[in-house]
Amino acid sequence: MTIDQALTLAFQFVNQPMADLAIKEMADDLAQYPVADVLTALKRCRSELRSIKFGDIIDRIPGGHPGPEEAWATIASAMRDESRSLIWSDEMREAYGLANSVGDDPIQARMVFKEMYVKAVSDARAQQRKPNWSVSKGSDKADQERVITEGLRHGKLTAEYAQRLLPHHDDPQLAALLIEQLAPRLLA
Repeated sequence: MTIDQALTLAFQFVNQPMADLAIKEMADDLAQYPVADVLTALKRCRSELRSIKFGDIIDRIPGGHPGPEEAWATIASAMRDESRSLIWSDEMREAYGLANSVGDDPIQARMVFKEMYVKAVSDARAQQRKPNWSVSKGSDKADQERVITEGLRHGKLTAEYAQRLLPHHDDPQLAALLIEQLAPRLLA
């Protein structure tokens, strides 16, 4: 199925008239993304929305960015406990900085975080930027190792970056051994 056909189908599916010229223009704009990703986004639009705007399609193009609720859950757990480590994207870090500035009101912090995060992710998707992951290390060394290992396992962190961050950074042999042990699982 072509992008033009998928757009036409999506608009018909939600019973929203759309001129052929508008379909063609949207298809041209979406041509910069992988076709499979655009088709996935349009399928989500059909099942999630009652009317479709171009921004709705862009926001649903896969890109590796967690949704706002998942991102907030990751951030919120570390906000309450400085011993916890986390892996976050640039967009999560940016939104957290603003949410953290609102003080001790967790509801307001969540609202600010979600609003800023959705905007940052939308901008990143429009520029076809995949998430840039980094680690925020908490004080608990065991948690650091768990989070870094999980980041490696899910492909968010490179082995070189993870090795520099491991709690055993002062013991390169131990860090290298850990990376070596993870390699077969990562390749599987």
